[in-house]
This record gives sequence, C-alpha cells and structure tokens, in this order.
Amino acid sequence: MTNNSYLRNAIILGLITAIGPFAVDMYLPALPAIGTDLGTAPDTVMLSLTSYFIAFGLFQIIFGTVSDMYGRKAPLYAGIGLFVIAGIGCALATNIETLVALRFLQGIGGAAGIIVPRAIVRDMYSGVEEVKMFSMLMLVFSVSPLLAPLAGSFIVEDLGWPAIFWALTIAGMAGIVLLMTLVEETLPKEKRIKADFSALKAAYKTLFADKAFLGMTLAGAFSITAFFIYLGNSPFVLSDHYGLSERQYSLAFSANALAFFAAAQCNEYLGKRFGMHAVMIPAAIGFASIMTLLGVLFFLGFDSFWLMAGLLFLGFSFVGILMPTIMVLALEDHGAIAGTAASLMNTVQLMIGAAAIGISGALMD
Repeated sequence: MTNNSYLRNAIILGLITAIGPFAVDMYLPALPAIGTDLGTAPDTVMLSLTSYFIAFGLFQIIFGTVSDMYGRKAPLYAGIGLFVIAGIGCALATNIETLVALRFLQGIGGAAGIIVPRAIVRDMYSGVEEVKMFSMLMLVFSVSPLLAPLAGSFIVEDLGWPAIFWALTIAGMAGIVLLMTLVEETLPKEKRIKADFSALKAAYKTLFADKAFLGMTLAGAFSITAFFIYLGNSPFVLSDHYGLSERQYSLAFSANALAFFAAAQCNEYLGKRFGMHAVMIPAAIGFASIMTLLGVLFFLGFDSFWLMAGLLFLGFSFVGILMPTIMVLALEDHGAIAGTAASLMNTVQLMIGAAAIGISGALMD
C-alpha cells in the first residue's frame, strides 16, 4: 500500500477518532468558567468530566461488539449522531445537573468514534504496517490535545463556554460527512460474528483467557491513567496554584500532548529495529521511573512548575512509545473479534482513568 494511501486513511480515521477526545480537550479551559457561571465548586464541575469518561469507557464495549456483528459504519453513524444531539443540549444547559447528564450521553456517542476506527485499522493492516498506521493515526489524532485546549481558550474568552459545545456539534457533523463520503465498510458480512449471546460470550471468554491480552491491557491502563489524572486536575492546578492564564494553560497542556504523539512516531523504526515486544518493557520502565522521580521530588517539597513540566514531558514521551505497541500486540491474535477486543481494552483503561480522575479530584487541595 502506498504512502499516500496510508496518509489518506490516517487523516480520515484520525479526524473521526479525534471527535470524542475533542469533547474533553477543548472543554478543559472552560471548567473554571462553568463553575463560576453555574455557581458550582470545582469538584462538582469535574463531575461533568467524569460522567463523560464513564460513558466514553463503558459504551466502547457495546460499540466494539456491535461493529463485529453489523459492520463498522452503522455504529459510527449512531454514535456520532448521538454526540451531535447531546452537544446541542449541553450548549443550552442552565444547571450543572443537566450538564452532567448530557455529558454522559455525549460520552456514549463519542465512544463509537474512538473505538470503531481501531477495528477498521485492524481489518486493513497487520504487524509492522499496523504499528505504522496506528502511529500515523495518533499523529493526526494529536490535533485534539495539541490544538483543542488552545481553541477552547479562545472560544471561552471571546464567546463563552456554551460556544464550546456548538463547536463540538459542528465537528460531529463534519465526522458524519467524512463517514458518508470517504469511509468504506471494511468488515464484509461473511466475516461478522453472529448477533447472539453465545457468540458474544465466546468472544469474551477468549479474551479473558488470554493472559497476554489482559496484561497488556492493564499495563496500558495504568500508563494512560497518569495522563488522565493530569488532564482532570491540570486546569485547576496550573491556573489556581501556578497562576497560568487560560492561554498559557492551553500551551502547557499541548506541550505534554506533543511529547506523547511525537514519541509515537518512533514506533515504526523501533519495531523494525528491535521487535515490538522488545520495545514495550523498556518504555514501561522508563515511564514508571520518571513518574516515581516526579512523585518523590514533589513529596520532598520541590514545588516547581518547570520541574513538573519537564518530567511530565519525558514521562509522557515513554507513554507515546508504549501505547501504540500495546494496542498492536494485544489485538494481533484477535482479528476476528477486533472490535470486541479493542473495546474491552479501551473500556478497562478508561474506567481506571475515570476512577483516578474522581479520586484525585476529591483529594485535590
């Protein structure tokens, strides 16, 4: 397959994948403004983020399995359509309770966009080619954490926080147009699993019996959870504790996202040079070592923004190498149930991440 084909598929699938995360990253600069406007404390405002993550994680299992039964495109239409409708409701919300509920619905819709494209990649590629595609997908996908917070800060400052959700609605509608015009069905009817409970039970039995799959899923979960903790708490820590403006916050957030996605582009070279299994363990050790050092230094009283930013940059670089490799290795033996496998993997990771956001938010001082 030509490089042009790789790039075209990466751009299209990357933009569809970015719709759900966009609803998090663009939303982050608006959290303090929402709290002020709705008269709500920071920990209560964070419930709107937590509710999104819970739905975003749980419903990936449903969308992934449905995509194995009925093809890849139909679940995408349903999910992105719900995302658009919920986004309109969020823009019109007048109290935090309504916003939290609608964010949950928006998370359901966003789950389709994040999980089904991964199954499409597994349908089309394998081995090092699959790693290359996932890395390219993440490069396009990086537009969300790199640009969304900055765009969100401009929107909140100039138009107010409801405009965030109007922008997300437009993004969702653009995703539907891309799906209609440029995405082909990659799972023919003869390769779909039966739409019955016994087939679903057999798929999950296979996955839970695969210790390598479970091990890599949990390794990825605890790695990405560090980013989720930063994601959930950084608007308040960087703005309130370190005094960063909304614009400065968005730039600081983007720097860490840049580390993650830039490092991911090394995966094709590292996979060919050393093998994918050989890359995973050093990346995990590097990540764990950096985060441990960060925790120890701050426990000892080294409260420095630049120290934190530098170590987070290094740590998230290791995660950028680790996550695409884990995704490929976890799915390589489960092509027939790629949607179910990818959704289970992502759900476990997001549920642990959502729990971490809730716990860290409750403990935030």
